[in-house]
Amino acid sequence: MKAVILVGGQGTRLRPLTLATPKPMVPLANKPFVSYVLEHLKENGIEDIVFSMGYLPEGIKSYFGDGSGFGINLAYVVEDHPLGTAGAVKNVEQHVRDGDFLVLNGDILTDLDIRAMIEQHRVKEAVGTISLTPVEDPTAYGLVSIGEEGEVLGFLEKPSWDQIDTNLINAGIYVLKGEVLDMIPAGVEYSFERGVFPRLVGKGLYGFSSNAYWMDIGTPEKYLQAHYDILEKNVETSVSDCLDSDFVCLQGKVNLETGAKLVPPVIIGDGTTIKAGARVGRMAVIGAGCTIATGCAIEESIVQEGARLHEGVRVRQSIIASGADIGPGTVVAGGAIIGENASIGGDNILTNHIRIYPDTVVKKGSIKF
Repeated sequence: MKAVILVGGQGTRLRPLTLATPKPMVPLANKPFVSYVLEHLKENGIEDIVFSMGYLPEGIKSYFGDGSGFGINLAYVVEDHPLGTAGAVKNVEQHVRDGDFLVLNGDILTDLDIRAMIEQHRVKEAVGTISLTPVEDPTAYGLVSIGEEGEVLGFLEKPSWDQIDTNLINAGIYVLKGEVLDMIPAGVEYSFERGVFPRLVGKGLYGFSSNAYWMDIGTPEKYLQAHYDILEKNVETSVSDCLDSDFVCLQGKVNLETGAKLVPPVIIGDGTTIKAGARVGRMAVIGAGCTIATGCAIEESIVQEGARLHEGVRVRQSIIASGADIGPGTVVAGGAIIGENASIGGDNILTNHIRIYPDTVVKKGSIKF
């Protein structure tokens, strides 16, 4: 079976992290996010994969190439204007026309048993199978009602509490017969959720309900939470073995000076230096080649590749992008995001979900937010 990964979106909710980096390439535990999707597919026996692309496609193509370095076969198709979820699959029809195929939203971290989903699809002789996951607050999502045999009975978009009879939502992974492509108009924006699936109700559309881990990383809050879940091994990934029993993962040679403290769980990238008197963790991921100076304290945060934190910087529940330079005594907290190669002078206070865009220069002591 072949798979299509939808990676055409601009990732606007994750800006400024996605201004120059396509969302699938934003690092998760120091690896491009979409690499986890590819690894998951390969673990489930799927090695022929098509990227349906739109925004900043070259960043993905140049990193993964033909896939041979990752033990898979990759193809790429780029849309010249937004086509929606179904239109984007129609755009890669030449790669998946023969037989059943898999479709995945490219911003979902999951350990779903895809083999079992495919097996159910075949046993039921389904036209389409939608992965479903339960959520705590069903009012924030479109809900999917299913019958006793798993057949989809209908869809309910962001209901009020008195309308709710299920907590299952579309989890963004589908197994489809090739004939479904005939339902999708070519070259125009068209969605599975509103255009295709409602038309398939009663005609062989099934749900595959699972309690597997599931996270849409499309917002800064969910992006941070995905890191926390990897650190705590709430989801099985290729990083899990590195964390081992002590929940400290050193991804290469790390210069940890005497007197520096790591509080697990933590992940530290290759070539990073952590000076004496610095404290990293709990719940921190530090990218490769970073410098964490004396007196720094980092917890529940992400510091990406090549960032430099000077003396006494404090970071909590925030994201510092690659190449950023944070001056002494600065506080970055409360959901703040510092963009790539930003230069932040000392004694600033950056909190309350503030977003500093790439290459911005902030003078010493000029922001107390």
